[in-house]
Amino acid sequence: MKKGLIWTSAIVSSVLTASATVVGIIASNRIMYVKKKDDQLILEREITAKRYDEVWYANVPKSEQWIESENGYPIKAIFLEPHDTNRYVIICHGVTESKVNSFRFARMFEHLGFNSVVYDHRRHGDSGGKTTSFGHFEKLDLKAVVKALQLHVGPDLFFGIHGESMGAATTLLYGGMEDTADFYISDCAYSDISEQILHVMRTTTPLRTTLALRLASLFMKMRDGYSIATVSPRETVKNIKNPVLFIHSINDDFVLPKMSEELFALKQGPKELKLFSEGAHAQSFNKNPEEYEETVAEFLMKFGLLTPKLEDILVSPLNTLSSHKI
Repeated sequence: MKKGLIWTSAIVSSVLTASATVVGIIASNRIMYVKKKDDQLILEREITAKRYDEVWYANVPKSEQWIESENGYPIKAIFLEPHDTNRYVIICHGVTESKVNSFRFARMFEHLGFNSVVYDHRRHGDSGGKTTSFGHFEKLDLKAVVKALQLHVGPDLFFGIHGESMGAATTLLYGGMEDTADFYISDCAYSDISEQILHVMRTTTPLRTTLALRLASLFMKMRDGYSIATVSPRETVKNIKNPVLFIHSINDDFVLPKMSEELFALKQGPKELKLFSEGAHAQSFNKNPEEYEETVAEFLMKFGLLTPKLEDILVSPLNTLSSHKI
């Protein structure tokens, strides 16, 4: 009788362990190897939407760089330099996208007197890296891009960082770690990746408990060397002293706008929050391009981050930024 109970208990334990292992591997795979968009489709989409101007790109002064990440792989970056200036913005794209998706913001910052750096996150576009970590390793890649820009421009560098979605979370994680940028723009960042994953699970799958998430976190720790609990911009935004502009669309049902509101509340010192009435996730710029640019310009002007020449243009009601060469 006792032997039967022991064998039954052992079998049940083995089945549960095997099941947990399978769930953990599947769940961690979904996170680490999130399906990316095809690079050519991204390019065609941006051209069709007229957010990527092939003539502009062919003629704008630029240089390509391979930047070595301390994580042990190369990062592909493009330095876009339409202006003779020491003012730059590093642009961080969202998960599943590529640096091509950042060119629309590069054009906006060109209107505002900035050069820009666009680059591919790890495992995206042309960059190396085997997994996506939603900001954990990406913040170290951004650190490498910052250092490359500092070497490129020199000690007089004045720069900001703009990020969208995962790129925004990466921006805040980096800022909370080093805070070397003169300003940050966070567009639809999640405040905590564990909560974000749980929200996606509950809205797109039958799973309603945290068990799968806990198993995924355990297996990611074993397989990728970090805990997803560390990917929490809400914990790092408190360390950022320089100005931050938080942007979100109120109709974003993927990353909920309350996450940017939470980050805004936690940020100490200079900050602004803009909630757009149109646009789904990562669509604030696409649906409101002129208002988006005005929002960024007003933020920069409020905290003295624009050149006097740009400020003169902005205060004139008869002028628009896009009609002027800086």
